[in-house]
Amino acid sequence: MARPTGTADTSPAVESQVPDDAAPKKSSSGPLIWADDRLGLAKLGKAGLRKVFPDHWSFLLGEIALYSFIVLLITGVFLTIWFKPSMAEIDYQGSYQLLRGVPMSEAFASTLDISFDIRGGLLVRQIHHWAALLFVAAAMFHMLRVFFTGAFRKPREINWLIGVGLFMMAMIEGFAGYSLPDDLLSGTGLRFADGLMRSIPLIGTWVEFFVFNGEFPGTAIVPRLYMVHILLVPALLLGLIAAHISLVVYHKHTQYPGPGHTEKNVVGYPMFPVYMAKAGGFFFVVFGVITLMATFMQINPVWKYGPYNPAQVTAGSQPDWYMGWLEGAVRIMPNWEWHIGHTTWSWNIFLPGVGLMGILAVILVAWPFVERWITGDTAEHHILDRPRNVPTRTALGVAAMTGYAMFQLAGGNDIIATHFHLSLNAITYFMRAAVFVAPVIAYHITKRICVSLQRADLERLEHGSPSGEIVRSPDGGFVEKHEPLSHEEAWRLTQHKEYPVLDATVTGDEGIPVRGGVSRRRARLLRWFVGSNVAKPTADQIKGADGHRSVEGAEARPEVESSRSEDAGAEERTPIGH
Repeated sequence: MARPTGTADTSPAVESQVPDDAAPKKSSSGPLIWADDRLGLAKLGKAGLRKVFPDHWSFLLGEIALYSFIVLLITGVFLTIWFKPSMAEIDYQGSYQLLRGVPMSEAFASTLDISFDIRGGLLVRQIHHWAALLFVAAAMFHMLRVFFTGAFRKPREINWLIGVGLFMMAMIEGFAGYSLPDDLLSGTGLRFADGLMRSIPLIGTWVEFFVFNGEFPGTAIVPRLYMVHILLVPALLLGLIAAHISLVVYHKHTQYPGPGHTEKNVVGYPMFPVYMAKAGGFFFVVFGVITLMATFMQINPVWKYGPYNPAQVTAGSQPDWYMGWLEGAVRIMPNWEWHIGHTTWSWNIFLPGVGLMGILAVILVAWPFVERWITGDTAEHHILDRPRNVPTRTALGVAAMTGYAMFQLAGGNDIIATHFHLSLNAITYFMRAAVFVAPVIAYHITKRICVSLQRADLERLEHGSPSGEIVRSPDGGFVEKHEPLSHEEAWRLTQHKEYPVLDATVTGDEGIPVRGGVSRRRARLLRWFVGSNVAKPTADQIKGADGHRSVEGAEARPEVESSRSEDAGAEERTPIGH
């Protein structure tokens, strides 16, 4: 029976006996609660773990670059333990018999020791090298995906600039690591870099003495490159990667056009548990593929080249692929030099080497702002472009890729000549023209393909998708039936933004504007950039197309505009899997 409130308990006190195993235990979450009280981890974790990410295969390119960088850090720590960054000369006494007794630097000798005397050393060396190549390749393809889909537009201009910095740092890091073993092939690459430094007008010699601590090759370049390779550039890369990922989270992820995809939401899977599980599994896939490549595909066998000797050069030497385009540009450049007083201005090396790298960096940095000025588009963009819907940008990107391919082929002109029994001079003259002609041809072909694809999309919107079924009409004619598009497909084909072609401002006799517009230069650029685009069909045109298909016996499709308006007001969309 319940005791009345306020009634004192007058029963004698009885000492309760609680079994030891029933006593309350200290919670294991105590440290977590302590950390949360001071750092607010629960609030941050709740928001971060429920962050929604879209699901598309092209987004994996950035992840491949990130995971390759993690593999580089892991294997780099292993190699750092045994590598000796010294150019002091010794006589090799290791287990590789063909080089025993040969004078070489400690750097090259330690590379041979890692390859032949350290358990698993050769495998780790090759994993490190393949991961480096994959890192730069994935970063490049990730940048191309961002460029072709317009993911660099507002508000992601800063993140695009960070990505450009990451790509440049990745190439420097790769070249520095490639040069560390001090073998004949890497020494040839350093001599090429020395030539680029000397070609800088007026200050080239001073730059060379500063980098090499004297004339090439000196005795300090390997230790200096070692510090750059393991400390300076990795620290910059880590900082840029952290900033890059932070901005991705802050701006929310971009997504491709689709039903329910708007500029104010993200449709996809939450970070935990779906995306985290997929990302973790994909890391081990990338690591496993790199390990298989390192196991079965030999790369950089330095023992075949031998130690570096300034009096020798490797026949048919080729740099890693991301630096090959610069060598190709230098090989096909005419011999342009100026001799002014006691100075020589080597334009034949400076322009294709240093100049091309500078031009590439300027174009990549400036493009988001140039395109925004041309189109006058200052709105935020979280929906990606389909490359066909921006044909001029897509054609420019393909033209740049074609030019890069021509330079890359020119870098192997000697290999092409010997393998195909062709004249080296004829190949050189051909490539001099190809680097200018091939990109122009690729530009026009790509632009026409994009415009044709736009017209094909318009045809599908107006007449539906061909069903492959041929029917005979009562008057004896044959017609192919068309199936109406679904709401999802129609949304995807009509979601892109259109830019009007503006006329230049015209003023009257008294200087008063008669017709509003833009400057003549911008009007010309705007007409060039968007003038060839195919206009999207209006709602009335789609109605007429539906009615026409209805007469033919096809089921009429509801209006695209109505389906769009139903979802346009949604601020957030429930992610898939909730």
